[in-house]
Amino acid sequence: MNLKGFHHLTAVTADAPGNHHFYTKNLGLRLVKKTVNQDDTSAYHLFYADGAGSPGTDITFFDWPVGRERRGTHSVTRTGFRVAGEESLNWWQKRLAAEGIAHEKIAEQAGRLTLNFEDPEGQRLALVADSEGEAHPWDQSPVPAEHQIRGLGPITMSVPDLRHTDVLLTKLMNMVPTGSFAGTHVYKMGAPGAVGELHVTVDPTLPPAQQGAGSVHHVAFNIPYADYEAWADRLRSMKVPNSGPVDRFWFKSLYFREPNGVLFELATDAPGFATDEPMDKLGTTLSLPPFLEGRRAQIEAGLKKL
Repeated sequence: MNLKGFHHLTAVTADAPGNHHFYTKNLGLRLVKKTVNQDDTSAYHLFYADGAGSPGTDITFFDWPVGRERRGTHSVTRTGFRVAGEESLNWWQKRLAAEGIAHEKIAEQAGRLTLNFEDPEGQRLALVADSEGEAHPWDQSPVPAEHQIRGLGPITMSVPDLRHTDVLLTKLMNMVPTGSFAGTHVYKMGAPGAVGELHVTVDPTLPPAQQGAGSVHHVAFNIPYADYEAWADRLRSMKVPNSGPVDRFWFKSLYFREPNGVLFELATDAPGFATDEPMDKLGTTLSLPPFLEGRRAQIEAGLKKL
Protein backbone atom coordinates (compact mmCIF):
# COMPACT_ATOMS: atom_id res chain seq x y z
CA MET A 1 0.00 0.00 0.00
CA ASN A 2 2.45 2.60 -1.22
CA LEU A 3 1.26 5.97 -2.45
CA LYS A 4 1.88 6.65 -6.15
CA GLY A 5 2.95 10.22 -5.45
CA PHE A 6 0.62 13.19 -5.71
CA HIS A 7 -2.77 13.02 -7.41
CA HIS A 8 -3.69 16.72 -7.42
CA LEU A 9 -3.48 19.86 -5.34
CA THR A 10 -6.48 22.12 -4.77
CA ALA A 11 -6.02 25.83 -4.10
CA VAL A 12 -8.19 28.96 -3.79
CA THR A 13 -8.71 31.80 -6.27
CA ALA A 14 -10.96 34.86 -6.06
CA ASP A 15 -10.60 35.57 -9.78
CA ALA A 16 -11.65 32.62 -11.95
CA PRO A 17 -11.17 34.42 -15.32
CA GLY A 18 -7.71 35.70 -14.33
CA ASN A 19 -6.83 32.30 -12.90
CA HIS A 20 -7.91 30.57 -16.12
CA HIS A 21 -5.79 32.95 -18.20
CA PHE A 22 -2.69 32.53 -16.05
CA TYR A 23 -2.69 28.73 -15.86
CA THR A 24 -3.61 28.11 -19.51
CA LYS A 25 -1.95 31.05 -21.30
CA ASN A 26 1.04 31.85 -19.06
CA LEU A 27 1.82 28.36 -17.76
CA GLY A 28 0.43 26.48 -20.76
CA LEU A 29 -1.56 23.90 -18.79
CA ARG A 30 -4.73 22.37 -20.19
CA LEU A 31 -8.12 22.99 -18.57
CA VAL A 32 -9.20 19.34 -18.39
CA LYS A 33 -12.33 19.72 -16.28
CA LYS A 34 -14.58 22.73 -15.80
CA THR A 35 -16.98 21.84 -13.01
CA VAL A 36 -18.20 23.12 -9.63
CA ASN A 37 -17.33 22.47 -6.02
CA GLN A 38 -19.61 19.53 -5.23
CA ASP A 39 -20.18 20.87 -1.70
CA ASP A 40 -20.71 24.51 -2.82
CA THR A 41 -22.14 24.60 -6.33
CA SER A 42 -21.90 28.41 -6.51
CA ALA A 43 -18.14 28.02 -6.93
CA TYR A 44 -16.20 26.80 -9.94
CA HIS A 45 -13.83 23.89 -9.51
CA LEU A 46 -11.25 24.20 -12.29
CA PHE A 47 -8.75 21.43 -13.05
CA TYR A 48 -5.54 22.23 -14.98
CA ALA A 49 -3.27 19.36 -16.01
CA ASP A 50 -1.12 17.92 -18.79
CA GLY A 51 -2.44 17.11 -22.24
CA ALA A 52 -3.95 13.79 -21.12
CA GLY A 53 -5.36 14.93 -17.77
CA SER A 54 -3.09 12.40 -16.04
CA PRO A 55 -3.29 11.80 -12.28
CA GLY A 56 -0.37 13.55 -10.63
CA THR A 57 -0.35 16.50 -13.03
CA ASP A 58 -3.27 18.68 -12.00
CA ILE A 59 -3.57 21.79 -9.91
CA THR A 60 -7.20 22.67 -9.21
CA PHE A 61 -8.95 25.77 -7.90
CA PHE A 62 -12.08 26.65 -5.98
CA ASP A 63 -13.33 30.12 -6.98
CA TRP A 64 -14.49 31.89 -3.81
CA PRO A 65 -15.06 35.64 -3.16
CA VAL A 66 -12.45 35.92 -0.42
CA GLY A 67 -9.54 38.18 0.50
CA ARG A 68 -5.89 37.22 0.26
CA GLU A 69 -4.36 34.42 2.31
CA ARG A 70 -2.58 35.27 5.54
CA ARG A 71 0.60 33.27 5.27
CA GLY A 72 1.83 31.10 8.09
CA THR A 73 2.27 27.55 9.29
CA HIS A 74 -0.23 24.64 9.48
CA SER A 75 -0.48 24.96 5.68
CA VAL A 76 0.84 23.99 2.27
CA THR A 77 3.30 26.73 1.32
CA ARG A 78 4.57 25.92 -2.19
CA THR A 79 3.49 23.75 -5.11
CA GLY A 80 6.17 22.33 -7.37
CA PHE A 81 5.79 21.60 -11.08
CA ARG A 82 8.21 19.33 -12.93
CA VAL A 83 9.89 20.36 -16.20
CA ALA A 84 12.37 18.43 -18.29
CA GLY A 85 15.68 19.87 -17.07
CA GLU A 86 18.01 22.83 -16.80
CA GLU A 87 17.42 23.94 -20.37
CA SER A 88 13.68 24.13 -19.67
CA LEU A 89 14.27 26.07 -16.45
CA ASN A 90 16.34 28.62 -18.37
CA TRP A 91 13.57 28.89 -20.96
CA TRP A 92 11.00 29.42 -18.21
CA GLN A 93 13.10 32.03 -16.43
CA LYS A 94 13.09 34.12 -19.62
CA ARG A 95 9.36 33.56 -20.14
CA LEU A 96 8.45 34.60 -16.58
CA ALA A 97 10.55 37.74 -16.92
CA ALA A 98 8.97 38.60 -20.27
CA GLU A 99 5.47 38.09 -18.82
CA GLY A 100 6.23 40.23 -15.75
CA ILE A 101 5.70 37.32 -13.36
CA ALA A 102 7.43 37.62 -9.98
CA HIS A 103 10.18 35.00 -9.67
CA GLU A 104 13.48 34.21 -7.97
CA LYS A 105 16.76 33.04 -9.45
CA ILE A 106 17.30 29.39 -10.30
CA ALA A 107 18.83 27.66 -7.28
CA GLU A 108 19.38 24.12 -6.02
CA GLN A 109 16.87 22.77 -3.50
CA ALA A 110 16.84 19.17 -2.26
CA GLY A 111 19.35 18.27 -4.96
CA ARG A 112 17.32 19.69 -7.87
CA LEU A 113 17.52 22.96 -9.76
CA THR A 114 14.43 24.99 -8.82
CA LEU A 115 12.82 28.23 -9.98
CA ASN A 116 10.42 29.74 -7.42
CA PHE A 117 7.68 32.13 -8.56
CA GLU A 118 4.15 33.30 -7.73
CA ASP A 119 0.89 33.65 -9.61
CA PRO A 120 -0.95 37.02 -9.61
CA GLU A 121 -2.78 36.19 -6.37
CA GLY A 122 0.37 35.16 -4.52
CA GLN A 123 0.02 31.41 -4.97
CA ARG A 124 3.56 30.16 -4.31
CA LEU A 125 4.80 27.88 -7.07
CA ALA A 126 8.07 26.36 -8.29
CA LEU A 127 9.44 24.79 -11.44
CA VAL A 128 11.75 21.86 -10.73
CA ALA A 129 14.15 20.12 -13.12
CA ASP A 130 13.01 16.48 -13.12
CA SER A 131 12.58 14.32 -16.22
CA GLU A 132 11.30 11.21 -14.42
CA GLY A 133 8.14 9.55 -15.71
CA GLU A 134 6.11 10.02 -18.87
CA ALA A 135 5.25 13.36 -20.44
CA HIS A 136 1.94 14.09 -22.19
CA PRO A 137 2.21 17.50 -23.87
CA TRP A 138 -0.88 19.45 -24.88
CA ASP A 139 -0.84 20.21 -28.59
CA GLN A 140 -2.69 23.53 -28.12
CA SER A 141 -0.42 24.86 -25.37
CA PRO A 142 1.39 28.17 -25.98
CA VAL A 143 4.46 26.50 -24.42
CA PRO A 144 6.64 24.33 -26.70
CA ALA A 145 6.18 20.62 -26.02
CA GLU A 146 9.75 20.11 -24.78
CA HIS A 147 9.33 22.79 -22.10
CA GLN A 148 5.77 22.08 -20.95
CA ILE A 149 4.99 21.30 -17.32
CA ARG A 150 5.11 17.52 -16.86
CA GLY A 151 3.23 17.30 -13.55
CA LEU A 152 3.30 18.01 -9.82
CA GLY A 153 6.09 17.75 -7.31
CA PRO A 154 7.55 18.37 -4.87
CA ILE A 155 4.93 19.96 -2.61
CA THR A 156 6.00 21.80 0.55
CA MET A 157 4.01 22.22 3.77
CA SER A 158 4.83 24.03 7.00
CA VAL A 159 4.30 22.76 10.55
CA PRO A 160 5.38 24.14 13.95
CA ASP A 161 6.25 20.67 15.31
CA LEU A 162 7.25 17.64 13.23
CA ARG A 163 6.79 14.81 15.75
CA HIS A 164 3.15 13.80 15.26
CA THR A 165 3.13 14.66 11.57
CA ASP A 166 6.16 12.38 11.11
CA VAL A 167 4.31 9.48 12.76
CA LEU A 168 1.34 9.87 10.43
CA LEU A 169 3.50 10.17 7.31
CA THR A 170 5.65 7.16 8.13
CA LYS A 171 3.30 4.80 9.99
CA LEU A 172 -0.01 5.47 8.24
CA MET A 173 1.07 6.66 4.79
CA ASN A 174 4.25 4.57 4.47
CA MET A 175 6.48 7.48 3.48
CA VAL A 176 10.22 7.23 4.04
CA PRO A 177 12.32 10.14 5.41
CA THR A 178 15.30 10.67 3.09
CA GLY A 179 17.06 13.72 4.53
CA SER A 180 16.64 17.42 5.11
CA PHE A 181 17.79 20.84 3.89
CA ALA A 182 17.42 24.32 5.41
CA GLY A 183 14.92 23.21 8.06
CA THR A 184 12.87 21.20 5.55
CA HIS A 185 12.45 17.43 5.84
CA VAL A 186 12.04 15.30 2.71
CA TYR A 187 9.63 12.33 2.66
CA LYS A 188 9.55 9.87 -0.23
CA MET A 189 6.54 7.99 -1.59
CA GLY A 190 6.41 5.02 -3.94
CA ALA A 191 6.91 7.03 -7.12
CA PRO A 192 10.12 8.06 -8.88
CA GLY A 193 11.30 11.64 -8.87
CA ALA A 194 9.77 14.78 -7.43
CA VAL A 195 6.14 13.67 -7.85
CA GLY A 196 6.90 11.28 -5.01
CA GLU A 197 8.37 13.86 -2.61
CA LEU A 198 6.61 15.73 0.19
CA HIS A 199 8.72 18.46 1.81
CA VAL A 200 7.87 19.44 5.40
CA THR A 201 9.33 22.68 6.76
CA VAL A 202 9.40 23.09 10.55
CA ASP A 203 9.04 26.64 11.89
CA PRO A 204 7.47 27.17 15.33
CA THR A 205 7.81 30.97 15.04
CA LEU A 206 5.15 31.48 12.37
CA PRO A 207 1.49 32.25 13.14
CA PRO A 208 -1.18 29.86 11.82
CA ALA A 209 -2.06 30.54 8.19
CA GLN A 210 -5.51 31.84 7.29
CA GLN A 211 -6.98 30.58 4.04
CA GLY A 212 -7.86 32.97 1.24
CA ALA A 213 -6.98 33.70 -2.36
CA GLY A 214 -3.47 32.40 -2.97
CA SER A 215 -3.72 29.63 -0.37
CA VAL A 216 -3.87 25.84 -0.75
CA HIS A 217 -7.04 24.08 0.35
CA HIS A 218 -5.75 20.49 0.34
CA VAL A 219 -3.24 18.13 -1.21
CA ALA A 220 -4.30 14.78 -2.69
CA PHE A 221 -2.18 11.65 -2.88
CA ASN A 222 -2.53 9.09 -5.68
CA ILE A 223 -3.71 5.57 -4.84
CA PRO A 224 -4.62 2.67 -7.17
CA TYR A 225 -8.37 2.28 -7.64
CA ALA A 226 -8.06 -1.34 -6.50
CA ASP A 227 -6.63 -0.21 -3.13
CA TYR A 228 -9.41 2.23 -2.23
CA GLU A 229 -11.31 -0.01 0.20
CA ALA A 230 -8.04 -1.14 1.80
CA TRP A 231 -7.08 2.49 2.48
CA ALA A 232 -10.53 3.16 3.96
CA ASP A 233 -10.05 0.14 6.25
CA ARG A 234 -6.56 1.31 7.16
CA LEU A 235 -7.80 4.72 8.27
CA ARG A 236 -10.55 3.08 10.34
CA SER A 237 -8.26 0.50 11.92
CA MET A 238 -5.71 3.15 12.89
CA LYS A 239 -8.53 5.33 14.29
CA VAL A 240 -7.78 8.31 12.06
CA PRO A 241 -10.82 10.63 11.89
CA ASN A 242 -11.81 10.87 8.22
CA SER A 243 -14.59 11.60 5.77
CA GLY A 244 -15.32 7.99 4.94
CA PRO A 245 -15.73 7.07 1.26
CA VAL A 246 -16.56 9.99 -1.06
CA ASP A 247 -17.32 9.43 -4.76
CA ARG A 248 -16.22 12.45 -6.85
CA PHE A 249 -17.27 10.65 -10.08
CA TRP A 250 -13.89 11.16 -11.81
CA PHE A 251 -12.12 9.59 -8.81
CA LYS A 252 -12.94 8.31 -5.35
CA SER A 253 -11.64 10.12 -2.28
CA LEU A 254 -10.91 9.85 1.43
CA TYR A 255 -10.22 13.03 3.43
CA PHE A 256 -8.44 13.49 6.75
CA ARG A 257 -6.24 16.03 8.50
CA GLU A 258 -2.67 15.38 9.54
CA PRO A 259 -1.87 16.32 13.18
CA ASN A 260 -0.97 19.94 12.36
CA GLY A 261 -4.25 20.49 10.55
CA VAL A 262 -3.26 20.28 6.87
CA LEU A 263 -6.08 18.64 4.90
CA PHE A 264 -5.02 15.49 3.05
CA GLU A 265 -6.95 13.49 0.47
CA LEU A 266 -6.39 10.02 -0.93
CA ALA A 267 -7.68 9.98 -4.51
CA THR A 268 -7.89 7.05 -6.93
CA ASP A 269 -6.12 6.95 -10.28
CA ALA A 270 -9.39 5.99 -12.05
CA PRO A 271 -11.90 6.27 -13.65
CA GLY A 272 -10.45 9.59 -14.90
CA PHE A 273 -11.54 12.81 -16.60
CA ALA A 274 -12.51 11.16 -19.90
CA THR A 275 -15.38 9.33 -18.14
CA ASP A 276 -17.94 11.89 -19.31
CA GLU A 277 -16.12 13.84 -22.06
CA PRO A 278 -14.07 12.76 -25.10
CA MET A 279 -10.34 13.24 -24.55
CA ASP A 280 -10.17 15.90 -27.26
CA LYS A 281 -13.03 17.89 -25.65
CA LEU A 282 -11.91 17.88 -22.02
CA GLY A 283 -12.74 21.11 -20.20
CA THR A 284 -14.63 22.73 -23.06
CA THR A 285 -18.07 22.69 -21.40
CA LEU A 286 -19.40 22.66 -17.84
CA SER A 287 -19.13 19.07 -16.62
CA LEU A 288 -21.32 17.94 -13.72
CA PRO A 289 -21.40 14.62 -11.87
CA PRO A 290 -24.69 12.72 -12.34
CA PHE A 291 -26.13 13.71 -8.97
CA LEU A 292 -25.90 17.42 -9.93
CA GLU A 293 -27.09 17.09 -13.53
CA GLY A 294 -30.71 17.84 -12.64
CA ARG A 295 -29.65 21.26 -11.30
CA ARG A 296 -27.61 22.25 -14.37
CA ALA A 297 -29.68 25.30 -15.38
CA GLN A 298 -29.60 26.73 -11.86
CA ILE A 299 -25.86 26.06 -11.46
CA GLU A 300 -24.91 27.54 -14.85
CA ALA A 301 -26.94 30.69 -14.12
CA GLY A 302 -24.86 31.34 -11.01
CA LEU A 303 -21.42 31.04 -12.63
CA LYS A 304 -19.39 33.84 -14.19
CA LYS A 305 -17.93 33.53 -17.68
CA LEU A 306 -14.31 32.40 -17.94
